[in-house]
Amino acid sequence: MIHLLRAFLINLAAMSCALAQTPAEFWQGKQIRIIVGFQAGGSSGIYAEALGRHMGRYMPGNPAFINQYMPGGGGLIAANHIASRAAKDGTEIAITSRTAAVEPLFGNPQAKFDGRQFNWIGSANIENSICVANSSTGIASFADVKQRELIVGGSGADAIDVIMPRAANSLMGSKFKIVPGYNTSNDVLLAMERSEVSGFCGVGWTLIKLRKPELLAQKKINILFQMALKKHEDLQDVPLIQDLASNDDDRRVLEFMLAPQDMGRPFFAPAGVPEDRVKALRDAFAATLKDAQFLKEAEKSGLEIQLVTGQDIHTLLEKTYATAPNLIERAKALVAQK
Repeated sequence: MIHLLRAFLINLAAMSCALAQTPAEFWQGKQIRIIVGFQAGGSSGIYAEALGRHMGRYMPGNPAFINQYMPGGGGLIAANHIASRAAKDGTEIAITSRTAAVEPLFGNPQAKFDGRQFNWIGSANIENSICVANSSTGIASFADVKQRELIVGGSGADAIDVIMPRAANSLMGSKFKIVPGYNTSNDVLLAMERSEVSGFCGVGWTLIKLRKPELLAQKKINILFQMALKKHEDLQDVPLIQDLASNDDDRRVLEFMLAPQDMGRPFFAPAGVPEDRVKALRDAFAATLKDAQFLKEAEKSGLEIQLVTGQDIHTLLEKTYATAPNLIERAKALVAQK
């Protein structure tokens, strides 16, 4: 009993000492792991790698950053790790899919967290996803997909590239045939080149514009619609998917489903990280996204940078979680369809 009490007091003293440290004292000589919820080579990993090479310069104590890839479940395996197993001291952060944070609203039993409880650090961009078809198919608009089948590639069952074409089929009578199971956007684009599939409803406009410009220059693809809350400045003539809806209720359901697009590439830490360390992470993240060296690397890597603050993400999620239950139920029904 005395030994147990002594051990308890020693641990308590160690915890108190750790909490008394300044952020600089805590991070000095340490590493921060960035858990990436996808395989290496995808957009999330590229953002994480670029961030990790520069953010340490703006962190108190100048810790090093290292990426750890934890793919699966459309980012949910990584999100669950951060929620339940990650160190709650500021030495682990993550980037997963932007939709992971709202999966609990859809009743996904694999989402074992409340998205509002994470400490959101910020996002590196606002995501405007697009739906594209190989021009060789002759499909040039959404109206064409209401007349003819288009085979599109996708990733997980809960990813936007599966959910949105499925919702379009149900709400607007399109004829998308979805082939899931691809790991990254590049995998789907390669499948399009090989004619394994003929379209992709969930690829980022930035990826196409900055890293696959030949698809546009050579007119190999047609853009059918955008998936975002507002149009990208480059795509003012391309309709938003919600603008194709036939009534206001359907439009509101689609807007609820698209809310995570404003989170782009979200980085977050576990609940329970001390407030001063969360602030330090947020401040360093924002400073990095303005850093000339980082921006030069981002441009070279084909990354579009638009800062979304951690507080912006938190506010967005509070609003999204407060959506009317009937709209959430309709969205859940669309996601549950096979």
